[in-house]
Amino acid sequence: MSKIFSLQGRGLKLDTRADIEPHLKDVPITIEEIHLGGNTIGVEAAQALAEFLAKTTNLRIADFADIFTGRLISEIPQALSAICDALISKTTLVEIDLSDNAFGGRSVDPMVPFLTQNRAFQVLKLNNNGLGPAGGATVANALLRSAELSAAAGAPSNLRTVICGRNRLEDGAAPAWAKALAAHGGLTEVRMPQNGIRMAGAAALAHGLAGCAGLVHLDLQDNTFGEAGATAMAAALRAWPALRTLNLSDCVLADEGEISPVLEALVQGSNPKLEQLQLQNNNLDTQSFVLLAEALDVHLPLLTRAEVQWNEAEEDDEGIEALLGLMKKRGGKLVLDDEEEEEEEEEKEEEAEEKEKEKEPEPAKTIEPRKKDEADELADLLSKVEIKS
Repeated sequence: MSKIFSLQGRGLKLDTRADIEPHLKDVPITIEEIHLGGNTIGVEAAQALAEFLAKTTNLRIADFADIFTGRLISEIPQALSAICDALISKTTLVEIDLSDNAFGGRSVDPMVPFLTQNRAFQVLKLNNNGLGPAGGATVANALLRSAELSAAAGAPSNLRTVICGRNRLEDGAAPAWAKALAAHGGLTEVRMPQNGIRMAGAAALAHGLAGCAGLVHLDLQDNTFGEAGATAMAAALRAWPALRTLNLSDCVLADEGEISPVLEALVQGSNPKLEQLQLQNNNLDTQSFVLLAEALDVHLPLLTRAEVQWNEAEEDDEGIEALLGLMKKRGGKLVLDDEEEEEEEEEKEEEAEEKEKEKEPEPAKTIEPRKKDEADELADLLSKVEIKS
């Protein structure tokens, strides 16, 4: 019996109970995963779905990304409320994905009871929801309240991964997020790129994240740090000895001609387990790359990939050449331009296609009927001859 129920990418328009019930009627309540992305769900269908969700006993992954395309702003809160409320009591739940749904600030409130009261889930994905500063603060405050309730019960937070990018959180929501992230000190992965957060907000986030000592993956790409944010981030880096992936591309980490405090922290050994580093478009010049090259063997022994496109250094600059040589020597990769990145993406896609082809079963060979030769035809004729006495 399958443990996964999926209607992923079917493009179904599920308005009523009658539309969705045929898809649910034979699904066992013991399923562990449900994937409904790429369909659009109305209020009545969401209520029927909620009734099914409430009966499930082993649900671990609830994937409801992109389920409200074309829905009215008046429909989304009711549908979302039904779905989220049905998940409040699910202690088996590990991951919830509500990305790519146009909630805006007006449709956030229905999530609050779930975010506050279900303290079992470990992975929260809210990417590209148009939350805005007010909606983003509402989500953050709900997560903060959840951490407070766990602490009051003497239990640690279970939250390990937060993905909340492309949501226009801006500086208005950053302080609330800083408090929420600090309260969930067990976080290991935080991705909040492209949120229009500026200097004060970036500094606040860095201070909050410093409370997550086990952080392994951090992505704050395309937010504006400036001097205040970069200084706060440099201090926070020292709090994450287990960090393996750091993406601070497009973050204005330094003014032209200056060395970023972030780079200074890295070359002083703040994160010896770092494997991937993205510092594209940050006004870094050759002196920054000289420092990075000098520190590579001692303080960044595990770094195997660095992306440094669109900075203030040419490929034949001293720092770049030194860094390139050292990365090649350890079998790593230094990405210097878009073409390399595009080629790598194409290679990955080709490899994925090849793997998919390998998985596909070969079509069964059809056995052609053997053509009769003259001897066979003669035997057929003889078998039809009757000998009369």
